[in-house]
Amino acid sequence: MKLKRQYSIGAELQPSGGTHFRVWAPRPKKLEVLLEAGSGAPAAIELKKEKDGYFAGLVPQAAEGTDYRFRLDDAGCFPDPASRYQPDGPSGASQVMDPLAFTWSDSGWQGVELKGQVIYEMHIGTFTREGTWQAARQELAELADCGITLLEVMPVAEFPGRYGWGYDGVGIFAPIHLYGEPDDFRSFVDEAHRLGLGVILDVVYNHFGPDGNYLKEFSPDYFTDKYEGEWGQPINFDSEKAGPVREFFLTNAAYWIEEFHIDGLRLDATQAIFDASPENIITAIGKRVREKARGRSTIIVAENEPQLTKLVRPIKNGGYGLDALWNDDFHHSAMVAMTGHNEAYYTDYLGKPQEFISMVKYGYLFQGQRYKWQKQRRGTPGLRFPPERFVTFIQNHDQIANSGSGKRVQFLTSPGRLRAMTALMLLTPGTPMLFQGQEFASSSPFHYFADHNPDLSKLVGEGRAKSLAQFRSLATADMLPYLADPTKRSTFERCKLDFSERERNRRTYDLHRDLLRLRREDSVFSAQTTGGVDGSVLSEECLLLRFFGEEGDDRLLLVNFGADLHLDPAPEPLLAPPDGTTWITLWSSEAPRYGGTGTAQLDSEDNWRIPGHAAVALRPEATEENGHD
Repeated sequence: MKLKRQYSIGAELQPSGGTHFRVWAPRPKKLEVLLEAGSGAPAAIELKKEKDGYFAGLVPQAAEGTDYRFRLDDAGCFPDPASRYQPDGPSGASQVMDPLAFTWSDSGWQGVELKGQVIYEMHIGTFTREGTWQAARQELAELADCGITLLEVMPVAEFPGRYGWGYDGVGIFAPIHLYGEPDDFRSFVDEAHRLGLGVILDVVYNHFGPDGNYLKEFSPDYFTDKYEGEWGQPINFDSEKAGPVREFFLTNAAYWIEEFHIDGLRLDATQAIFDASPENIITAIGKRVREKARGRSTIIVAENEPQLTKLVRPIKNGGYGLDALWNDDFHHSAMVAMTGHNEAYYTDYLGKPQEFISMVKYGYLFQGQRYKWQKQRRGTPGLRFPPERFVTFIQNHDQIANSGSGKRVQFLTSPGRLRAMTALMLLTPGTPMLFQGQEFASSSPFHYFADHNPDLSKLVGEGRAKSLAQFRSLATADMLPYLADPTKRSTFERCKLDFSERERNRRTYDLHRDLLRLRREDSVFSAQTTGGVDGSVLSEECLLLRFFGEEGDDRLLLVNFGADLHLDPAPEPLLAPPDGTTWITLWSSEAPRYGGTGTAQLDSEDNWRIPGHAAVALRPEATEENGHD
């Protein structure tokens, strides 16, 4: 009988009946499938040992919905490392799934290009009160209407406990059962595509969680002692026996693209993916994603703490061929500018105008200079990279939680400064990213939370407190009692969004909607042209950006984080309007509809008067006279 398999591993239903199982398990000498569905003792079917440590076999009685485990050497029983669904959690039985049962309606979907995207990071467990795919699906139309174009879903790989961030996943092929069934995830993606929203998935390919990970029972070669990992033993991508491990992760990347129609990936902490192979596993992942998209456009975003721009250089130029990088520099400068605090990893940032001008023009601030906080150089050159390759943000899951209190940024700065910074992020040429609820000033905190067994929970709590102790203010005796316990369910519950705040905080919501509309509809702000923006420092806390349009159809963006500024004289040529025009206000963060106090004409007979704690966009308007002779 001819087998039909999609992937080299996992349990796959066969057209003629039954299920074919295949697993990489070089450690045991014998491997059986135990079928647990139905009454009576589990049925045990021995799989045939193949070359390179694989076991495989057809089990006629295993149908869709059958629960199963693998028994190794007549001893322990474990879930399938490539299980598509774990209905009872990572230590329970795996379940045979039919990935073709879902009826898709997105056949016309062409995928997503990086340019023009507005990313929205979301955690399904806290995005809605219900914390499910179905509940999240009901909110997608509102996100699309707001101006969001690309959803970045935090990790959904199966993890232990009743709640968690997802970065300690252990069943990387199984969407976490807490959010619903796999087809609920598919329905979420299908609806997103119907509304014009792309979906990329945050995946963790640098470590596995500490609880519920049984891979060593199948082979110790999944891991390596060659490198030192920050969150556990690193994954083995480059030893003599790494081939099946590499294929395991490459298959996972392909699986999300093919079976869930995902539009790309966000790779977590790529600095912790160690590989000295001739072809780095990151490059191989990118190639596999593009291949399996079959013509659909995909986006792969990398988080990389040391800011290695090689990740997004083309493969032909010696790079890894990814699309975009998280720009932590933007966040750090923004937080210093808004809060005035620059301790711990904010030490090397002053939040001054030149920092923002440099980031708008060149992406990262640190591209090889000395970095005091780490006592070494940070970053690599990327001066000529297209601006969309840098993902800018002022909130994300990590950084809100790292504030200790888990407070959203509106509680850490003034309303005017926050409106001005929001405009700077959403109108400049990088790829902006919002964190769930940011668009309506959600008052819900976002803490770190994880539900583990008591012994591990104690270690997790101690580890979190130690991590936050790098901030001098958070390491004080007065502050310690106020740090949220990451293991308590109440910590998790407090992080859930309240969508009634969309109306209660309508001014903030309108601010984001209007800025995203301006970004989308204004041809100059939407251009994202390399070298299309220049800037100037006007004062200690005020900057000017000039966006160059066609035939003098330029735009100005003035951002002032300080007090009202009277610029007289104004010896800055970037302030000069195109010939035969004057500047008029296009948009202002001080508009009363956003809670501001109004905006007078900036350029007048009194020279330039720039409001404090504000951002103002201007466009040229033709004057009655043609200007100078």
